[in-house]
Amino acid sequence: MTRPAKAKTATLPNILHTARLFLPLSLLGGGLLLCISSGLFGPLLPGQSFIAWLLVIAALGLAGLRLHRYLFLPLLEMQNALYHFNLGEPGVRVGDGRSGVLHGMATDINSMIEELADLYDDMDNRVAAQTKRLAQKTASLKILYDVANSINQADNLDDLLVRFLRILKSMVNARAATIRLRTPQGQMRLVACLGMDDQVQRERDLLPIRLCRCGDTLTPADILCQHDPEHCSLAQDRPMFGNDEIEAIEVPLPYHEDLMGYYRLYVPRFGLREREDEMELLKAIGRHLGMAVAKQRSDSEARRLTIIEERTSLAHELHDSLAQTLASLRFQVRMLRDTLQGGGDARQAIDEVGRISNGLDEAHDELRELLNSFRAPMDERGLKPALEKLIGRFRQETGLLVLLQLEGQQPLLSSNEEMQLLRIIQESLANIRKHAQAHTVRVLLRCSRAGDYALLVEDDGLGFDNAQRIGRPGEHIGLSILEERAHRLNGELRIDSEPGEGTRVELSFTPKRKLQ
Repeated sequence: MTRPAKAKTATLPNILHTARLFLPLSLLGGGLLLCISSGLFGPLLPGQSFIAWLLVIAALGLAGLRLHRYLFLPLLEMQNALYHFNLGEPGVRVGDGRSGVLHGMATDINSMIEELADLYDDMDNRVAAQTKRLAQKTASLKILYDVANSINQADNLDDLLVRFLRILKSMVNARAATIRLRTPQGQMRLVACLGMDDQVQRERDLLPIRLCRCGDTLTPADILCQHDPEHCSLAQDRPMFGNDEIEAIEVPLPYHEDLMGYYRLYVPRFGLREREDEMELLKAIGRHLGMAVAKQRSDSEARRLTIIEERTSLAHELHDSLAQTLASLRFQVRMLRDTLQGGGDARQAIDEVGRISNGLDEAHDELRELLNSFRAPMDERGLKPALEKLIGRFRQETGLLVLLQLEGQQPLLSSNEEMQLLRIIQESLANIRKHAQAHTVRVLLRCSRAGDYALLVEDDGLGFDNAQRIGRPGEHIGLSILEERAHRLNGELRIDSEPGEGTRVELSFTPKRKLQ
């Protein structure tokens, strides 16, 4: 913007010259001199008096006319111009070449108006740019919120990645796009691709993958040609582009130091790398989606480990109960066979058949207990009703006196923590039923205000030598499984027992959500 030169400093001669007042003032001065001379040198002649008054009147009239034209009219025009400028009318100028005495002031005001107009234009441009930037930021935040919200709600990872494949392609006006994930074996798996026809194709739909005559494997989204694009376009019967037209932008999906996969966007040459905001947004989306991939794999691994733990627990139960009973039955069948082959008496054979029958009944009972144990004892109303239901069924099956005490705050546990706690109580009661020969059982669950939990299951049964079970977890059914479940709750388990003094199972733990 060029600033116009300012007017010179106004002086009285300049003002009189600009307003053309020298002639009226001269006439006025001449008339006044004639009037003054009449008082000094005697009365004027009739002709001289007329001339004096004529000069005074002419001078006053000419001075008024010049003041009106060169002072009052420019002032009025200046006021009107400033009024219209304040209304926001563009192109307003003060004076318009007829500013008279106020020419210097009009020049400065016009310069200020031009500067203000330039400032207004610059401000409008900046406001428009900031508005556009805020709109882009709003859209970016919406996309990031959508990504973050989808991480915890997505049931299918591939569907989530394909949905954002469309969003990213539309966001950067890409011609085509692909998404690949790294497999646990370290290979890159093509999840899906989006070609120029906006048709999403998944890996399962792309077999066999087409080969370019140049020897490169192609998907419908590959439009960047490393060789002659016209030749490849004719060969593939679809548009292909050279390096001078299209470039491939890779958006990584990182998680910590691992690369979970990447998006590849085919955009016009130099159409994206210069837009730093969009590149940063793509990187942020990539980081969020990388976390989604890692979370999905972590959840899958957690489910796999949970299944392994449940299978291990089932294997322990089978080994400690049904397997031992079946091994005993196998031994008794062998004894029966030896008795019959050795010509033993019928009474001995009948006794052995009776023991085998009792063993089969015991195996059947143990199998029913296992099925009952691994049936989820959960209740949709919460932990307390599920626990009351479990205790009530135990009373009905055993006829024992069972005391249930719930103290402290209302239990607030996750569904998995409730299940583990109920399984510990269930397995403790199963051990009491099978081995304790007790008359009274007490189950106490206490929850403190700080969120700490304490469980006590005790009986007045036979008890056992607690020291002898160390190193031999299979000798007493379910005790090692109780310790594993306590470990899953991040808790501490104590089992106190002495022969003839009953058994106490004590568990103390704090829910994991309290530790975060």
